[in-house]
Amino acid sequence: MIRPLLMCVVLCVVYGSSKPTEKKSRVHEDEPLSNLEHDDHKNHDYDHEAFLGEDQAKAFDQLSPEESRRRLGVIVDKMDQNKDGFVSEEELKDWIRRTQKKHVYDNVEQQWRDFDVNDDGVISWEEYKNVTYGSYLEDPQDSEFDYSHMMLRDERRFKAADRNGDLNADKHEFAAFLHPEEQEHMKDIVVQETMEDIDKNGDGFIDLTEYIGDMHTSETGEEEPEWVESERQQFSEFRDKNKDGKMDKEETLDWILPSDYDHTEAEAKHLLHESDANQDQKLTKSEILNKYDLFVGSQVTDFGEALLQHDEF
Repeated sequence: MIRPLLMCVVLCVVYGSSKPTEKKSRVHEDEPLSNLEHDDHKNHDYDHEAFLGEDQAKAFDQLSPEESRRRLGVIVDKMDQNKDGFVSEEELKDWIRRTQKKHVYDNVEQQWRDFDVNDDGVISWEEYKNVTYGSYLEDPQDSEFDYSHMMLRDERRFKAADRNGDLNADKHEFAAFLHPEEQEHMKDIVVQETMEDIDKNGDGFIDLTEYIGDMHTSETGEEEPEWVESERQQFSEFRDKNKDGKMDKEETLDWILPSDYDHTEAEAKHLLHESDANQDQKLTKSEILNKYDLFVGSQVTDFGEALLQHDEF
């Protein structure tokens, strides 16, 4: 059975049940802490996933408000690292960062069992290739699609993640392979893969047509959504920094992995601003629990209150 590697920019890799697919999700700057829309006027789902992680956010959604508040109280005690009775912005940032890293390494552990075939504590390129592309390798002519390009692309990323060059990935190297956006030394691979996917004319740049075309495909006679024009302005005013009508590698890096904007810091400031009733730039447990629906989800009934009982709660 062939399994595909799909990189998600959040922060996950999804494996299919049959064969590789041509689709490659990429890292974009919009929603690094969650794939959900961040619009507090609609709901706080983005904040829930940023604060708890996707799996825990879903778990809290099954709880009653009372149980959700109780569990949030346990988390608040953990966030208060210096035990001064307050949660600072820095402590909020640390918690969100740990939440996101846990999501990455939980994903690595899940994939590890599939690919460490001989259970020797490392995943070789041969193991990964055979598990992912096994049936294609056995009979390429029997496949509807030529997966050789995908395999070469995966091999290039695997070798970039393999810091010691032994073609065996330990868990840190495998994490870099699955989530290259998380590692400084993998940024060039992230940019290269992004440009390969969007640069349709193969000139080594991303022009406006390719940039918009990656996000939206217009049908004949279809009215263009308003956000498309907004993205055109974004391209002209911010993406294309040297105003030559296209994005080079450096400009693409600034787009997908911006160094001048910390999403974790922005989310921590947002949670602090929305919860800090007395505006003293730190949160008490009461202030957080009073705004519990901002931090965590719940149900209006007690259905599911007994679900997903973990030791930490």
